[in-house]
Amino acid sequence: MPSPAGLPPVRAAAPYGSEVRSVLLAHKERGALSLAGPLGAALAGAVPSPVRGREPWLLVPVPSARRSVARRGHDPTRRIALAAAAVLRGEGRAVRVVPALRHRRTVADQSGLPARARAANLAGALEVAGRAGELLRSAPVVLVDDLMTTGASLAESARSVRSAGGKVIGAAVVAAPPSAFRDRARDAGPEPTRGARRYR
Repeated sequence: MPSPAGLPPVRAAAPYGSEVRSVLLAHKERGALSLAGPLGAALAGAVPSPVRGREPWLLVPVPSARRSVARRGHDPTRRIALAAAAVLRGEGRAVRVVPALRHRRTVADQSGLPARARAANLAGALEVAGRAGELLRSAPVVLVDDLMTTGASLAESARSVRSAGGKVIGAAVVAAPPSAFRDRARDAGPEPTRGARRYR
């Protein structure tokens, strides 16, 4: 709190902590690539259901910095997004992963920065790559990431997609802060379990 300007509605599969934290870090930082399947299944569960029939949706991963991808040897968010798309297609959902965003400038490491500093660090940092803008305008966009902390990355990603004329209908993440679930459960009334997955 406060939520960054432009943050779309966010749904999370699990609170960030204990085992969830360990699994995300093992996949992201220690190259446990076999965890992409279970993490993708969790992410798929956080993707909102379409309002109308089988309208195709675009899953747009929040981009990792090139130096981070080089250091890790893989792009964890894109890998999880592809696994999630496979699960959703198996359920009959029409989805496509579109890595449409890229960094236009170098940003500082977000870890350890408070919310306002994260937002300032990322402001204007992303752009739509090449001719991806035309594709983003062709179908609704769901932003996807492995983890949301302050929401700064998702808000900047949403700004970039909207600047290209795309329609962001929401965001899905594997994990979000436990406090987001507690706040949502308190506001949801008699059905906290069903309502706790949507952050904001």
